This record gives sequence, structure tokens and C-alpha cells, in this order.
Amino acid sequence: MKQLLSLVLVFATVITYAQGPNAKSTNPKKIKITGTVVDDETGDPLEYATLVLQSVKDPSVVTGGITNQQGKFDVTADAGLYNIKVEFLSYKTYTLNNQNLNKSTDLGVIKLALDVEQLDDVVLVAEKTTVELRLDKKVYNVGKDLTVKGGSVTDVLNNVPSVDVDVEGAISLRGNESVKILINGKPSALSGLDNAALKSLPADAIEKVEVVTNPSARYDAEGTAGILNIILKQSKTAGLNGSVSATVGDPEQYAGSANINLRRDKFNLYTNLSYRDRTGPGNATFENEYFNEDGTTASFENEYRNYDRSSKNYNANVGFEYFIDETSSITNSVLYRNSNGLDKADVNFFNFDGNMNPTIERQRNTVEDDDEETVQYSLNYVKRFNDDGNKLTVDYQYSRSNELENASIEELVSGNASSNPLERTISDNKQIDQLVQVDYVLPFGKDLASQFEAGYRGNFNFYNTDYDFGEEVNGSFTSNPNFSNELFYRENINAAYVQLGTKFDKFSLLGGLRMESTDIEIELAETNEINTKNYTNWFPSVFLGYELSEMEQFTLSYSKRLRRPRSRFINPFPSRSSNTNLFFGNPDLDPTFTDAYDLGYLKRWDKVLFNISGYYNHSTGVFQFVSQETGDFVSIEDPANPGSSVEIPVQARTPINLATETRYGLDITSTYTPIRNWRFSLNLNLFQQSLEGEHTYTNFLNEEITQNFDADNFSWFSKFSAKIPLPAEIDFQTNLTYRGPSKNAQTDTKGMFGSDLALSKDILKEKGTLSLSVSDIFNSRKRRSESRTENIFSNSEFQWRERSVALTFTYRFNQQKNQRNKGEMRDGGGDDMDMQG
Repeated sequence: MKQLLSLVLVFATVITYAQGPNAKSTNPKKIKITGTVVDDETGDPLEYATLVLQSVKDPSVVTGGITNQQGKFDVTADAGLYNIKVEFLSYKTYTLNNQNLNKSTDLGVIKLALDVEQLDDVVLVAEKTTVELRLDKKVYNVGKDLTVKGGSVTDVLNNVPSVDVDVEGAISLRGNESVKILINGKPSALSGLDNAALKSLPADAIEKVEVVTNPSARYDAEGTAGILNIILKQSKTAGLNGSVSATVGDPEQYAGSANINLRRDKFNLYTNLSYRDRTGPGNATFENEYFNEDGTTASFENEYRNYDRSSKNYNANVGFEYFIDETSSITNSVLYRNSNGLDKADVNFFNFDGNMNPTIERQRNTVEDDDEETVQYSLNYVKRFNDDGNKLTVDYQYSRSNELENASIEELVSGNASSNPLERTISDNKQIDQLVQVDYVLPFGKDLASQFEAGYRGNFNFYNTDYDFGEEVNGSFTSNPNFSNELFYRENINAAYVQLGTKFDKFSLLGGLRMESTDIEIELAETNEINTKNYTNWFPSVFLGYELSEMEQFTLSYSKRLRRPRSRFINPFPSRSSNTNLFFGNPDLDPTFTDAYDLGYLKRWDKVLFNISGYYNHSTGVFQFVSQETGDFVSIEDPANPGSSVEIPVQARTPINLATETRYGLDITSTYTPIRNWRFSLNLNLFQQSLEGEHTYTNFLNEEITQNFDADNFSWFSKFSAKIPLPAEIDFQTNLTYRGPSKNAQTDTKGMFGSDLALSKDILKEKGTLSLSVSDIFNSRKRRSESRTENIFSNSEFQWRERSVALTFTYRFNQQKNQRNKGEMRDGGGDDMDMQG
């Protein structure tokens, strides 16, 4: 909204005065007025600040302009005597009167100070839009989304345009799950091994989410779909300020959080604290039909699962920023996260023969304790050599995580007097990650229109999983060596990049090259299997931007990316909730490489913002999950026929480097703001996915089966959001999502609809806010799919969490309701020249 208001202010001023009755019609000498506008306290550039030039001789003659992404302005005007003003919402106006401008003049660096007394007025006229669209990324401002109050990061991401979070918590961008998650511009222990830890981070701790669909060479090459950068809150306002919030909900949940900041002349102390106690009921159904070799039906098995999950999470993030002098600062921060979970799964099996006559009924109950603890230390140093953006940034990060999963599995067969032995799985996971990063930025050339960047990043990661499976009889545990093993995973990635950008006339050009050298060693200790992978790759990127006007722009970009297999993809230890439907990873996976192309168009009107991107990705070595018969059977004694048993084939899902993939589509986002406090947003993503590949395996009859997995899949998903004011100063918001049907080599997935709504009311003289939100109103977020292998047809339905209701109270002290952060966090990642809109 601030951008729109700034543009309206400039154009309205120019139109009102320049077209007045005393406007000049002569052609005097033309000159250029240039300069840079920055925040007086932080030195951060102020985009969309307004420069006003008013003629002293004829005050009706007014011209001006606005600053770009780097806070720079470049205005053409007639030579003459002017009063100069530089204005920015919530800042004090900078004024120079009676300036004789008879030649091109550089006003240098203009520092604006925050005007605290105007903050309340700014709230009335400068409310941020929830989604800011730029040419290479979308910026989602979390604080304005009512439907995520009391929720977690995954709830936030599910409302972000182009991003989707499925019922199991898997995050995808433009329909592609190969997404790199960053916290404040860097990998973080907050995102965990498989992003599951994001569910414990409260939405209230997030300032915004940046969606980078085609990253430049500055960023990690990881993530073929792009990068999601989550920026946490950190106030820049002097004094003590912050907010606290509390949430209660159904299904049972309790949460509390606090964001507190203390800023003085020489230091800034900040902390984010949160606690969540949450339950998550869910359910699943698997209806399987098994076939004989001649294609006739051999048997059926229906499997019904009920999940009862509960977790208690505590997060504490404390940081201390010390300002060494006006040009440099050092920040130390410590993150502590503790999570305790108890997951229960009750699985009921009903087996039938080929004529649907009942044979066996059994129940399999799993109880799993999950305890996790993470500590992370971060060090950040920033040195600014001048006010033109020439700076050096150095980061170091160390994190250590320990997770212990202890599960007991009990199986009862209906009609049997005794139960089967109690199964136990124990998974002890350890993770150590280290990051070293150095970035250097040097603007140069005429009007500093060019910029050179270079940097190094080293990621040094170690994962260890000690997995033990066996049976417990009369309190005595016996390990099963066929399923027990210990995994050691070591990964060292050394990367360096250079990139050069420039802007001339209406064109922006940015080119870069990144090198990444990867060394991986995977060891299975019990079986003495060792896999090593060493590869060095080059990742070029090119961005071209063309600016028709301040309101209309085009971009064209290319980058090369990769996807490394992680976590559940490489962990070979099977899940045991069901002993006939297994899942396990594949340590021998190779990375996927992708060439990504993107063509974007952005157009602004007074009340409408429209952005459309066409994209094309070509990937090799794509890994996907495939289902196949393992050749094993679960033998269950038939209570109706003593001495005989029923044999149930076991099928498993595992990832493999399956195919070559071509993916192309359109990503459309539009926002309509008819009047203040009214906003309607629509995001539509349509994409075509084509797979080519074959998979060979041996079935339970010892026959070698080769399956062709070529598939063409057209799918789409859309999101609609509406926010309007109601009587009694109540805000109302609703979000609607629909994921279209899709298919891959083996599975057809049906469409899925979801809807959320929220009501919000300010109280206590606008220092407090009370919010009521309902997630999944119609209880419809269920994944329904059909899967077919050579000898098994499966129809399934899965719901991760049922409909929930939450009531949240937030109280702010020494802080305005819509107080803006003056610039991003220092380590929040940079922008690629002036490529944004």
C-alpha cells in the first residue's frame, strides 16, 4: 500500500500543479537531479520515498519522482530555483529551500529519521498489503493474515501464493516439492531435517515470507522449484517494545508467544519465545485388492487408521546486536528448541477372500514417544564501507539436534486367545550442522548503476540414525538384525559465486555463476555398506528486466538448480505402523538437476495489481515414490481354521531416480483493493508435467517386471482470499483453496478443497487484538487417491488433521498496531539489483 500511496502522491501533485493555469510552455534547459534516501538509524535504503521539486518563482510548477529498490532517485527537471522536499510515510520530511539548480546535481545521501508522532496517522492511510509482488519474488506480510493467528509456520505457508502444503505437511512451490527453506536468509535448525519442525514455530514470530521462484547465483543451488525465505520479527524502534499473545482452541490446543525488543544507541536486544501444546486427530483408509497371475482377484484387505497426535514445543531465540560504530555491527544469537510428542495410531485390518468372504480381522496399535532438542548459535558481522551499499557480511552458524523416537506396536487377531509379541522400534537421531558464509557487495559506475557481488558458503553436515527393531516378550527385548541398522551420513558442500549486474535506461541485466563441490558419504554400519558421492557442478543464472514505466515491467530469467535427496528419502529404515504397507528411503539416490526458465509480467493500476509468470523446467534424474510388491508375506493364523494361516503380500513405497521430467505452466496472482481496508486476492497456478522413465523389479513370483512410467499430468491449484471490514470495527477474512486432480506414474489423486475464515477485533484502545479463526471449515482437506501396481490396486484417503477452531489474544506495548520494520534483518538476503517491481 505504501508504494501505491507514494505513486498516487507524486502523480496527483504533478497533475494538479503542472497542469495549472500558470504552467510554462517554454523549453528551458533540462537537468538531472540524483541522490539516495536511507534510514537515518540503520542505513537501509528506503524504496518509494518521494522527491518533490517546487519552483520558487512559480509554486504551481511542481515535479518529482520516487526512489527505486536501492533508495536511489533520478529525476529530469527544468533548470531553475527550487524548494526541495524528500518525504516517506512515517518519517520526518527532509527540506532544502531556495536551491539554484542550473546544472545536473547529485544531492548525495539523504538520511530520514522516523517520526514516531505520525505512526498512528500512518496506520490510517498506509496499511500494508498482505502480498507485495515483485518481478523475481513475492513477499507475504504475515502480520495482516487473520486466518493464521495462533497457527504455525506451515499454516502461514499454506496461504502464500504459489505455495502449497499437503495433508502430510509436504511443502511445494508451483506444484514442485523440491523447495529450499531458509530462515532469515540461511539454513536453520528451525526448519529441521524434513521441515517437520516448522510446525512448532508460531506464525506470530514471522514478519514475512519471501518466495523466490528462480534464484540467482547468490543463493544455494539447492531447490529446483525455488526458495522460501522466512523472515522473523525484529523491531528497529528505540526503547523497549514488543507483543505477547495467547491461544486456546479445539481440538485441544494451548499456545503462548512473546516478541520483545530493547534498542539503545549502541545495541539491540531481541527475543522470540513460544510454547505450544497441541493435539492433532487424523485418519486414513486403504482399500487393497490383490490379483492372481492370471488377473483374477485373489483377496481383499481394508485398512482403517485413526491417529491421535499430541505435542509440546518450546522455542527460544535470543539475539544481541552491538553497533561497533556507524559502519559496522556484530550480532550473536542463540536458538533453543525442545519438542515432546506422543503419537498413537490405531489400525484395523479386515481381510477377505476373492469372493469378499471375511477371513481375518486384526488390530495393530502403535504408541510412539518423540523427544527432540536443538541448540543453534549464530554469529553475524556487517561492515559498511560507505553509504552507497558497499559492504561485507560474514556469518557463522553451528547447530546440534538430538531426537529419540521410541515406538511400541501391539497386534491383536480377532478370535485368537493370545496376542502377537509386542514389536518395538527405537530410532536415535543426531544431527550436527555448520555454516560459514562470506558475502561482498560493491556498487560502481555512473550513478552507481552497476553492482559486483562475490561470496563463499560452506555447509558441513553430519546425520546419524541408530535404528533398532525387534520383539518384546515378558519384558525382554530381542533385536531383529534383518531390520536393525545404523546410518551415518556426512555431507560437505563448498560453494563460491560471482555475479555482476547493471542498469541502463529501462533495462536491468544480472548475470552470475555459482560453483558447488559436494562430498557425501553414507555408511550402514551393521551391513558394512558404504556409498560415496563426489560431484562438482556449475550453476549459471541470467536475469533481464525491462521497465516500460514505474507501473509496468517485464523480466526474463534462467538458472540451473539441483535437488539433493534428504532425510526420509535416504533413510532406509521402514515405518512399521502397518506391516503390509511399508515405507522406506533409498540411500543410493543421486541428485536431480534442473534447468529453469521464467518469463514474468507485472502491471499496477490504482486499485489492481496483476502479475503473471510463464515458467519451463527440464529435470533429469527425478526421484519419485514408487509402490511395488516386496516378495514378502505376512502370515497370520486363521482363528476359524486352526493350523492354517492367511498369507498377505507386503507392498512398499520407496523413492528412486525414476525419470526425466518436463514441467511448464502459468502462475497468476492478482490483488484488488476497491477501498481502504477491503482486499481481494486470487492466485492461480496451472502446470503440465511430463515424465519419461522405466522401472525394473522382481515380484514375489521371482519374475523380473519392467514397468513403463511415462505419464502426462495436467494439474492446477488456486487460492482466493477476501478481507473486508464488518460493523463494530470487526475485520473479516476468508481463504479458499482448491488443489486440482493430478496423477503420476502409478497414482491418480483427486481434487481437494479447503476453506478457512477469521474474525478480528481491536480492543484496549488498539493495544490488544482478539481473533477467532476456523481452519478447514468443511473438514474437507483429505487426500484421496488410487494406485495400481502389477498385482495390487489400492484406494486410499488420508486426513492429517481435522477441522480446528482457535481463539487468540494479542497485546502490544510501546508498539503501534501496524508498526513497520525499518528494513529487513541484516541477514535476510539481498535483492538482485533493480529487478523487482
